[in-house]
Amino acid sequence: QVQLVESGGGLVQAGGSLRLSCAASGTSLSSNGVGWYRQAPGKQREWVASMGGNGNIDYADSVKDRFTISRDGAKNTVHLQMNSLKPEDTAVYWCRTISGGRPYWGQGTRVTVSS
Repeated sequence: QVQLVESGGGLVQAGGSLRLSCAASGTSLSSNGVGWYRQAPGKQREWVASMGGNGNIDYADSVKDRFTISRDGAKNTVHLQMNSLKPEDTAVYWCRTISGGRPYWGQGTRVTVSS
């Protein structure tokens, strides 16, 4: 079955960096693409970044120029490099792909940015 496993979350000081990883099995992230989403305390879930199967990349305005999405096709893994982190980046982060016409989500990884 399709499974996404996330890692890389944790506690970091403002201005620091984290790299989130999303490793897939049962589907190809290179073929189907992947998106990153987050939900901050007291806020609704929002889209962060995406990389399509065609390689096209898009970012939310709130993270543009700070976050970078990349793909390692050989390892079937997508990364989200997060630099210049701000307290407002504190959230649970999920990766999502679409396979066979339905979405699949990772388990989520928690990012906490201290001031």
